Amino acid sequence: MDAESILISHNVRPTTNRIIVMRALMMHDKLMSIKDFEEKIITLDRSSIFRTLRLFVKHHLIHEVEDGSGALKYELCRAEHCTDHHDDLHPHFFCESCKRTVCLSDMPIPKVSFVDGSIVHSVNFVLKGICGECAGNVPVVGVDEL
Repeated sequence: MDAESILISHNVRPTTNRIIVMRALMMHDKLMSIKDFEEKIITLDRSSIFRTLRLFVKHHLIHEVEDGSGALKYELCRAEHCTDHHDDLHPHFFCESCKRTVCLSDMPIPKVSFVDGSIVHSVNFVLKGICGECAGNVPVVGVDEL
């Protein structure tokens, strides 16, 4: 599906700025911060990008991920039925060396018990460590050594 069709299917009017931001999300296989968007989309300013991302979150087009890096990251909601709420919840991995965050789409979030009567709106499950690319350059400390 193209960017314009995705926007229309989520009742978002496909303006030029929205299509540009959606295409950036579709072409990027890792989570993106506002800074990442600014580097990829030089024709839009930070506030235009931010407003577009807020709209996308509101319409369940994207997920916001707090990965512990100090900046929110955004990813495209890939579940086709993700219209009223996000059903493709999955953990993420944050590399402490290169600062990249990747989806662990094939790994379900573990079932967590919570207080009766509570309403859970979101889940943030982030594993932190050193990614495979960085592992060759960074000394790896085993759990027994911590």
